[in-house]
Amino acid sequence: MRHTTTLKVRFYELDPYNHVNHTAYFGYFETARIEALESVGLAMDTMTAEGFHIVVVEAKARFIVPAVGGDTVRIETEVVERRRASSVWHQEMCRGETLLATLEILGAMTDLDGKPTRLPPELADRLARI
Repeated sequence: MRHTTTLKVRFYELDPYNHVNHTAYFGYFETARIEALESVGLAMDTMTAEGFHIVVVEAKARFIVPAVGGDTVRIETEVVERRRASSVWHQEMCRGETLLATLEILGAMTDLDGKPTRLPPELADRLARI
């Protein structure tokens, strides 16, 4: 399954070329991942209450076509692989049908002290719905 998030580019995210600054893309993608988690009942406070976090340990971005001022972008988020203590996420950012950027994330499951931990089965099932 995929989760869709729509965001509007704001003027302060632009570089001198009227392109979205490359660092702002990571914020867009993060917002989309948080909304995807919330959509399956895994809000940040819920995960903390359950005793775990998902932390980004690796990110691979590809910038294809720049987003510009005034754009509305759509971000598709999908968990493409679940492992014992990690997950692989794929995200695509589009303007209409034009692919702007992609991001691959490796997310590690940790306990509240930052030690790797296995995701409980009932929570892993929720993650599978993204």
